[in-house]
This record gives sequence, C-alpha cells and structure tokens, in this order.
Amino acid sequence: MRKLDEQREVLYVIRTLDVLMASGVGLEAAIHTIGSGGYGIISEDFSNMMGRLRKGSSRGLGPELKTLMNKADSEGYRRLINTMYTNVTQNTDILETIRKQGSRMEEERTESVKKYIEELGAVPETLLSIGMIGPIILAIAGLVPQLMGGDLGAFMQLPPTSTINSVVNGGLIATLIGMVLIGMKAHTKDPGL
Repeated sequence: MRKLDEQREVLYVIRTLDVLMASGVGLEAAIHTIGSGGYGIISEDFSNMMGRLRKGSSRGLGPELKTLMNKADSEGYRRLINTMYTNVTQNTDILETIRKQGSRMEEERTESVKKYIEELGAVPETLLSIGMIGPIILAIAGLVPQLMGGDLGAFMQLPPTSTINSVVNGGLIATLIGMVLIGMKAHTKDPGL
C-alpha cells in the first residue's frame, strides 16, 4: 500500500519542489511545505522528519534523508530522496535534477497508461459477448424440451426439465462469475496513477 501511495504522489511532489525552489524557496522550507499535507505518505514522512529536526532529536537533514531513503519503497521516491540527500551533502544543482526526474517519471506514467489502455482494449467486447450471448444460448437450451416435444421427442431421449433448468441456472451463475472475474482482472492491472 505504501509503495502505491508513493508512486501516486511522487510526481506531484517533484513538481511542487520544482515550483517552490524555482521561486527561491530553500530545500528545507520546501520539505516543510510538502510535509504540511496533501501528498499522502510522502507528506507524513516529510512532516515526521521536520518534527524530529525541530525538536533537535536528529543529527541533521542529511542523516534524516538517508534514513528516509532506506524507508522508501518505490524507485521514484528513492531517487527523489537521493537527489535531495546529494544536494544537502554535495551542494549539487537540485533544480535541474528534479526537473529531469519529473520529465522521466512523466514519460514512464504515460507509457504505463498506454500499456494499461492496450491491455484493456478487448475487455469491453469480452464482457459484452459473455454478458449477452451467454444468457441467449442458455435461454435457447432451456427451451429445447418444449421445442423437442411431440414427434421429435420420439427420436431423442431428453433429460428431465428439472435437470435442464439446473443447467441453465448454473450457466447463468457461471456467466455472472466470469464477468466479475474479467472485471477484477481489469481492475488489478490498474497502474494506480
């Protein structure tokens, strides 16, 4: 759950850092702003980190970022924290690096969405086919005893009506379960963006 939340929010955090730092806000103030809320688990992490810094119960921003880097589950969030850590320890150009990371992450998200759309391309047709054709075929199977009565019944031995009704009802339930499973499969492939 944490990884999904990090993946969902990290691009917004990068864009916010870009805007704040481009307007002259320092890294620590930008971290404090993001820690104020609105970015899920990342806001919680930043808020806890800034709380420890304010209390004086930490060894500084660098070690706090290093600890947070080890805690991060998603690759994008880990890269962001590493960029921030490198800026604090080596005074690098964080703004340019964050912009590149944001652009790369945006491309990755676009590719994930395209892949998701391609994978779901056949799902509506499949659901429509199963949901419409299945019950029609089962209804025809349920009518067979009435159609085969009379002279045609002499050529073939049909199962009892109760057996045919059980098969039709079981088929309708199987059709419904199949539709639910296809929907669940589509839902589990959601990139979560």
